[in-house]
Amino acid sequence: MLKKRSYIALCALLVSITVYGQQRPQYTQYIFNNYLLNPALSGIENYMDIKVGHRLQWAGIESAPKTSFVSANWDLNEAYLWKNPLSLPENGDYPMSENYTQNYTSSPAHHGMGIMAVSDKAGPISRLDAGLTYAYHLQLSGTHNLAVGVYMGLSRIVLDVNALSLENAADPALKNVLASQFKPDVGVGTFYYGARFFAGAAVQQIIPQKLAFTNSSDYRKGKTVPHFFVTSGYKLFIDDGISAVPSFMLKRVEALPLSLDANLKISYKDKIWIGGSYRRADSFSAIFGFNIKNFVNLTYAYDLTTSELNKVSNGSHEIVLGFQLNSAYQVFSTGKLW
Repeated sequence: MLKKRSYIALCALLVSITVYGQQRPQYTQYIFNNYLLNPALSGIENYMDIKVGHRLQWAGIESAPKTSFVSANWDLNEAYLWKNPLSLPENGDYPMSENYTQNYTSSPAHHGMGIMAVSDKAGPISRLDAGLTYAYHLQLSGTHNLAVGVYMGLSRIVLDVNALSLENAADPALKNVLASQFKPDVGVGTFYYGARFFAGAAVQQIIPQKLAFTNSSDYRKGKTVPHFFVTSGYKLFIDDGISAVPSFMLKRVEALPLSLDANLKISYKDKIWIGGSYRRADSFSAIFGFNIKNFVNLTYAYDLTTSELNKVSNGSHEIVLGFQLNSAYQVFSTGKLW
């Protein structure tokens, strides 16, 4: 019988190299950094938005998934950034007051770009995805924009054979192992947004790639598959200083059940916020965050596992540190809505 460690490692291997599994990292705080999933958010704000984060999934299980990431995106139009920054209010106001949203003016058409790197390890499989993004933000009316973006990058996928512990050390699947391989990666997305409403759709791994760790024809049936995301939300005001943003996300990966997340964020003047999320047949999550001064924010999320994994897992932890650089105004914005 396989040991517990070997079982987790083998499961991670099978999930990674077959069609029937999620191949990209899972996030809880994507609503605060949707840029990780959708390149159309490149340059959505009039400052450079930097995020650094780490996620420990299913704590308590040896060799469980661990994800770290760093991302940055910014606007390319100097006139939009400095001379006519319409995504933030006057100096001294907090960015998302009810009065501001009532007088919101959409951003002029502009370009945005960004860069991201994501390191993900699950059992014997480790993966590094790095690439560039570009987006164009079209001004549809006086109050709404439509952005279209593309991601182009490279993925390095590594199999640590030494981490595998099988009953049969001479398993033919381990012969002629390809320990490391590089794959091109392309993603696309679109994002519609205004003062209160947003909706977006994105696809990662849009071009399937063959994925195998051996030259044996019997074991070369793996491939990467597209990951589809649809998200939307709407901002409600409890009073001028307190807002609530209900939102949802649908995720679709080939041969897996449709995943549904329902989220709620409650914020006080963009200084402190709490939230919750429910992922169907998977977890409940609690989220807490606050701003430090006018250019740093910190958020933390804890996922309470509701699936059968809760018998061996202590839940998942995710922490994200954000920086806002070169803002046209000396106020902090966590984004137009999220």
